[in-house]
Amino acid sequence: MSQTARAARQKVLAIVLAGGEGKRLMPLTADRAKPAVPFGGIYRLIDFALSNVVNSGYLRVVVLTQYKSHSLDRHVTQTWRMSTLLGNYVAPVPAQQRVGKHWYLGSGDAIYQSLNLIRDERPDIVVVVGADHVYRMDFAQMVDQHVESGAACTVAAIRQPIGLADQFGVIEVDAEEPTRIRQFLEKPTNPTGLPDSPGEVLASMGNYVFDADALVEAVTRDADTDGSGHDMGGDIVPAFVRRSQAGVYDYKDNQVPGATDRDRGYWRDVGTLGSYYAAHLDLVSPLPVFNLYNDEWPIYTSYGPQPPAKLVQGADGTRASTDEVLLSPGVVVAGGRVSRSVLSPSVRVDSGAEVTGSVLMDGVSVGAGAVVRRCILDKGVVVPPGAIVGVDPAADAARGFVVADGLTVLGKDQPFPAGG
Repeated sequence: MSQTARAARQKVLAIVLAGGEGKRLMPLTADRAKPAVPFGGIYRLIDFALSNVVNSGYLRVVVLTQYKSHSLDRHVTQTWRMSTLLGNYVAPVPAQQRVGKHWYLGSGDAIYQSLNLIRDERPDIVVVVGADHVYRMDFAQMVDQHVESGAACTVAAIRQPIGLADQFGVIEVDAEEPTRIRQFLEKPTNPTGLPDSPGEVLASMGNYVFDADALVEAVTRDADTDGSGHDMGGDIVPAFVRRSQAGVYDYKDNQVPGATDRDRGYWRDVGTLGSYYAAHLDLVSPLPVFNLYNDEWPIYTSYGPQPPAKLVQGADGTRASTDEVLLSPGVVVAGGRVSRSVLSPSVRVDSGAEVTGSVLMDGVSVGAGAVVRRCILDKGVVVPPGAIVGVDPAADAARGFVVADGLTVLGKDQPFPAGG
């Protein structure tokens, strides 16, 4: 049997690490875990990881949750239902405290505390992915390389300019064998460029493939290691590197069906308000940098029984206008003007209101004549008629709104102070 055929016959369990707190996304994470943060109108961040996993053909998936997990657990349970006939499932699993009265100490410890899931499923291969990045990836291609290479651990990596190396975990490869990891460096200040591209480095994407028995052994040994941070990137993978058992998968080699030259290889870590906002703007241009309309590799989700979006005249006869806007189901723009923005389900923009360069989440209401610029407004925010937000950062900060990265951000159901 060929290595490729052998890879196709492997039994694979996917583990999605979804316990992230997301402090840098506050106030969006004040009431929810980072993977549950809405994105792109109708999605949650976790939908991108789960869609990649199931599109890759891996239909037995566990989602490890921890921090403020109610909305995340509810979304996964209500949305991600598989046919049970063949034993397929997507199961949210909270921190179980199976090995002690403590929560997860790190991503490696999350897997250690959940080893019962691996023992029950008895897979040959475990695919471990993060839950809070925006991208498309066929993990089956990475698994094929992993099996063919003979490595016990394979790390997915994306090429980044060498000047940005201090923002990532960086992988240095063997010049003679470029799929083998020679060194794993955390945010290095003086890295070595790639043999075939000296101006670039390979940055870890937080996605991994392991031989199941090797992963079990590694996290078990790490649990008893004094001084370990019990982290996948900081401790587990470096241990494989020290034993010369770690390989790297270059994301540029991943060929996703339906991808175009413009959006091929797209990957964004939306860990800050600025990057979260920028990733939204990547969606709205006429030729988007990330294309949500790839029917060959769909991003799955559920947004409830919403009616179609509607653009109508306002009560005073003002015509609605939109340009470079994502309109989700249930949106009503009644005489308002909206540009370069993302409107989530049930958003309403009333007559004479202006929304520019903004992200409005479910149920946001913008009153008549109001102005909203460069804002992120979480669920249920009501902008009063005639109010102005996002124009004067100092005034916004004085009203108790978060001002960061050139944006004004209101948390879920956050009220405007009296007088707007």
